[in-house]
Amino acid sequence: MKSSSLDTMEETKFSLHEHLRKQCLELTPDGSFVRWTRDNPKHPRNWPILRKTYDTGLICVLDLFITASSTAGAAAAAQAKHEYHLDHTFATFCFVTLFLLGQSMGTIVFPPWSESFGRKRMYIFSSGLSCVCCLIIGLVRSLSGTIIMRTLAGLLSAVPGTIAGGSIEDMFNSQARIWVVFFWTVASNIGLIIGPIMSSHITEILNWRWVFYTYAIILGGITGLLCLIRESRSSYILTREVNQMRSEIPGIPPPLNHDHSPDLRTFVKEALFRPAQLFFQEPIIFTIAMMISVAMSIIYIFTEALQPIYQSMGFSASQASLIFMAIGLGTCISTLTRILDSHIFKQRRLQGKPIRPEDKLVGLALGAPFLAIGLWWFGWTIPPKTPGPNTPWIVPTLSLVLVGYALTEMDTVLYGYISDSYLSYSASATAAVAFLRGMLSGVFPLFTNQMFNGLGANIAISVLAAVATVFCIVPPLFLCYGERIRQRSRFARYSWEIQEEMGKDEYDI
Repeated sequence: MKSSSLDTMEETKFSLHEHLRKQCLELTPDGSFVRWTRDNPKHPRNWPILRKTYDTGLICVLDLFITASSTAGAAAAAQAKHEYHLDHTFATFCFVTLFLLGQSMGTIVFPPWSESFGRKRMYIFSSGLSCVCCLIIGLVRSLSGTIIMRTLAGLLSAVPGTIAGGSIEDMFNSQARIWVVFFWTVASNIGLIIGPIMSSHITEILNWRWVFYTYAIILGGITGLLCLIRESRSSYILTREVNQMRSEIPGIPPPLNHDHSPDLRTFVKEALFRPAQLFFQEPIIFTIAMMISVAMSIIYIFTEALQPIYQSMGFSASQASLIFMAIGLGTCISTLTRILDSHIFKQRRLQGKPIRPEDKLVGLALGAPFLAIGLWWFGWTIPPKTPGPNTPWIVPTLSLVLVGYALTEMDTVLYGYISDSYLSYSASATAAVAFLRGMLSGVFPLFTNQMFNGLGANIAISVLAAVATVFCIVPPLFLCYGERIRQRSRFARYSWEIQEEMGKDEYDI
């Protein structure tokens, strides 16, 4: 009788394994949970390349235009201030600063829930509501309505910024992510650059309200296309698959799923306390947060300062906005550094050496001095203190190519260094950086006019160049002492131990 019972159990177990195998699933070694097999075609990393290209490409386009809507606020504010009878600083606060302050709040609010509700819903939610916000801003004749919608749009803009990296991790292994993350960063930075160009031309041809109508149309179209992407959160897909199987076949264990919907206590601990703790206790995070925040704020400073500088050379407002294309050219040149990175990684693999986070800092070592050189060059080749009375406009403009290259390198490399150094804590570390970046980007434009009018354009740019020169100390410090700092950090030590234990990149799944 006992033997018969054991036989039945063995048959049931065999049948369960066979059924899971047909679905390209398997049990964990202890038999408690169901997990993916490495060749499961439903796992996002095994999707066809066309599917991955469509999904990641559309997510990058969403981030591009939502980011562009942030820098578009400066040109809109310059015209809207007359309609609402505002001074320049308060108009900038309403159209630029509030958006970025809302974005800072969004970096805290959304990440704790992004792993639980799936990626696709969050993208559609962000894009759709952002479209509505832009439409309302264009339609309402009330400043209070504009303030509310601009702040809400900023809050929603944090969704692609905080989730896109997760979607890329869902679909691509570590080697492929080098390029995909780079393309995402380029898309986001191009968004910063085309915002002033689009808005300047739209306000000149039509009026400031059409800036927001245009973004409403674009985001509405993107929202429709987002309905065609697939959910990429692997644990979310697995849970859905296994729950369907469990409703049909009893006895199947639950899926292996570490996601959860945070309660208030968890939210306070993980979303509020931990990013602040990392910022104040981790030298790496503090340094990176300051570098990225100040460097990327330069774009928002330029949305206020660049056009008046070139208008003093005889450009119109819309012509002056095209100078941002020089920064965009520098952004694209960063492709060469990614090729160099790939060569370095290949050589280390051939030599059987592990790839450390510090091995990915070549772009920072180039970008930091280029930013300082570019700003010093720009600061002393623009009016009124140009090298000569007939200095052509192309001379200072070429320096902005270096600035664009440097900003992209710092953005790409430093965020990547956080991810590699802090692993399971990288989301909290990134939230700390993104929060400070949003705050400074929102605050700097408020005193840009006063700074440039009071000091003069040459001295004002020189102040930024001096700060960038101080940043040149960071790359050699990270290269020489980064590993030691990580070993001593209770947050980064886990990453270091995994690196020492595995001695190689992560598995494909």
